[in-house]
Amino acid sequence: MRAFDLHIHTTASDGIMSPAEVVRYAKGKGLRAIAITDHDTIEGLQEGIQEGNKLELEVIPGVELSADSLKGTMHLLGYYIDPTCSELVDKLMVVQRARVERNLKMVEKLRALGINIELSEVKAAPEHGQIGRPHFAYTMVQKGYAHNMQDAFDRYLRKGGPAYVEKFKFTPQEAMDFIGKAGGITVLAHPFTLNQLQPKDLEALIVELKGQGLEGIEVYYPEHSEGQRKFYRYLAQKYGLVISGGSDFHGLAKDAVDLGEGYGDRELTYSLVEAIKTRREQRVKVL
Repeated sequence: MRAFDLHIHTTASDGIMSPAEVVRYAKGKGLRAIAITDHDTIEGLQEGIQEGNKLELEVIPGVELSADSLKGTMHLLGYYIDPTCSELVDKLMVVQRARVERNLKMVEKLRALGINIELSEVKAAPEHGQIGRPHFAYTMVQKGYAHNMQDAFDRYLRKGGPAYVEKFKFTPQEAMDFIGKAGGITVLAHPFTLNQLQPKDLEALIVELKGQGLEGIEVYYPEHSEGQRKFYRYLAQKYGLVISGGSDFHGLAKDAVDLGEGYGDRELTYSLVEAIKTRREQRVKVL
């Protein structure tokens, strides 16, 4: 067990515990600090922070954003954001509107393929989180258009599939800009998903992102090998970036990894959180 977990999702996005439930669970597991980092939304932060104040558990206001990437998938974590920042709220509303439009387009594509489903049916699917492809897959199975959810993805909903619609994403610089305007620190989540297979290519990308506002790397993550952790630590130290870590917890029914576990060295301490705080304080003074 570690003192912190800086990558956690709740029912505000695609987790299965409410923000308050996550906070109570973390308190029961003996954590000192957690970050709620729901996908593209800050709707769960107020509830989580209020519960944290009651239980004397530090709840760091955060968010996880998808950003445009030439290769692989890029996710950016924003820590210590101000949830009342008008620009942050406005930008996240853009994402939510784009999500609605995407779902409508997927309904249209499926109908053109002879798969007649209503968006109301998709919304009623008992899948957790914001309405997306898993809800479509569940509905298709229930109506007999797919054998199971994997079949629905394989034949229709996978990236590049006949019913797939690309997800809206900000550029990395746009995302880091409005995280920064909300007082937040931007950290690159799980770098391996970028599919930069050559170390020199990942390093070059880190340098580019730092020039655009990147301030940290998620070094400790359940799917990182020891070799990856070592290399990401090296990059963070070389380029003066803070180090983060977390379980990417969504709930035990969805994850094999429990909150506060599975993401690195046992000797990780609260000093990592303090370093992120210090970086934010230094930047706020400059601003």
